[in-house]
Amino acid sequence: MYPREEILSALADARALRYDPDPRGMPAAREAVSGYYAARSVQADSSRIILTASTSEAYAYLFKLLTNPGDEVLVPRPSYPLFEYLAAMESVIVRQYALRYDGVWHIDFAALENLAGPRSRALVVVNPNNPTGSFLKREEWTRLAEWAAERELAILSDEVFSDFPFASDAERISSVAGAAEVPVFAMSGLSKVAGLPQMKLGWIVANGPGHEAALDGLEWIADTFLSVATPVQLALQRLLAATGTIRDQIRSRTKANLQSAQETLGPASPCQILNAEGGWYIVIQVPRTRSEEEWALGLLRDADVLVQPGFFYDFETEAFLIVSLLTPPLVFQEGMRRISEFAIMA
Repeated sequence: MYPREEILSALADARALRYDPDPRGMPAAREAVSGYYAARSVQADSSRIILTASTSEAYAYLFKLLTNPGDEVLVPRPSYPLFEYLAAMESVIVRQYALRYDGVWHIDFAALENLAGPRSRALVVVNPNNPTGSFLKREEWTRLAEWAAERELAILSDEVFSDFPFASDAERISSVAGAAEVPVFAMSGLSKVAGLPQMKLGWIVANGPGHEAALDGLEWIADTFLSVATPVQLALQRLLAATGTIRDQIRSRTKANLQSAQETLGPASPCQILNAEGGWYIVIQVPRTRSEEEWALGLLRDADVLVQPGFFYDFETEAFLIVSLLTPPLVFQEGMRRISEFAIMA
């Protein structure tokens, strides 16, 4: 349940009637973002923060800042399919580096070594990844940062799901906002952090070599658009405080649904749930007795179950299905049961 009164009262601020824009975002709002990181033991001074209307806009700002038309950005595969569209609108070319699965997901560094070219400008990590739910590990980050620094690549870290791990792990990195060894730009926002996509507020935290000049460039870009609304900036500190219960509810539901899926699709099932460490989704590997499209359409037509095929997320091979863990538990349990029965009949 949303804390309706707290959210609505936070937006009822008379100062919203005055227009006094700050291209980086209002100082109090940036301090609220800094406090959000401090509560997670991550140092992110408000002077290193730029507010945006969304994480998607944050990507657009960073592509404008870091690339020229025809330059390249390296993005993970599998991952969220929006990258190609965002890059195309900036006349930027996407090159995909592989994530490999051997019981856990990890970056295929051997493939990555040969991917960066003379026009590569940045590398995107999604931490945890959507839809695989895999977090960056400390050893992995060290190697990635050294590799990017050698090739003068910036790292763009999409951390919108970092508040939603399924369990603790000291080897994981939840944010690179405090990293200083390579140019980094950590992104997140209210859409996932507070479960409030309609509020339209995200942010970029810049750090590492050259971040002061990068922030100046981002300020110039932001000043051109001035897209973040005043009411949500004024409300941000209260929204972040009030929606802690929302994050708790999401974590509780996703963990419970993950456990339910594991119990339903156990060792005897022809379906396998790939290891996930966090986020809002699970990946289910199903028998290659039919294509992913046939699986998705068959489940919808014959079992009234909605899933997404793996090719939506650029899985290199078949057959994988993506299932949301946000579904109400009773509905989710029934959906898992139907997927299991459908797989057995297949």
